[in-house]
Amino acid sequence: MSRSLSLGLLLGTVLTTAACARAADESSAAPVASDAAPVPAPAVVAQVDPALPVAIVHKTASCGCCGVWVDHLKAAGFQVDVRDTDDMNPIKVRLGVPVGKASCHTAEIGGYVVEGHIPAADIKRLLAERPAARGLVLPGMPPGSPGMEMPDGYVQPYTVELVRTDGSTEPFAQHP
Repeated sequence: MSRSLSLGLLLGTVLTTAACARAADESSAAPVASDAAPVPAPAVVAQVDPALPVAIVHKTASCGCCGVWVDHLKAAGFQVDVRDTDDMNPIKVRLGVPVGKASCHTAEIGGYVVEGHIPAADIKRLLAERPAARGLVLPGMPPGSPGMEMPDGYVQPYTVELVRTDGSTEPFAQHP
């Protein structure tokens, strides 16, 4: 692997991890009305779909938005195996995440890499169609994507990309 490729993946990982930690800090620092009773977060209670493969999710332990994305997968019927790590770069390199396409977490699902806050419906479509590809990527952390929901419901338009076996990418799904 070239040095610039490795440095690019490392820089992308550091930047997205910092952004994820900042987003988690900001959401936990949100003011709470003093006269309102705290509302507990809804527990993810979903039936595991035995037809779906196990999702192995690699993330840092402190990443709040990654945990919310894991809950999104569980609600969609995936069984999830979370693996916390301090160094995401070797995982992204091993799975072939293209430079500049990194996000804060990386999953392995059904022989594919799933990078970032990708909707479960897109993952299910990938698994149903089974294209010759490395997997899906959603670079960065678009507001309104699964795990990055905004209190006001805002969704920044974003494109999930298919990563071909040669590392090239092409649009796979547009949201919204």
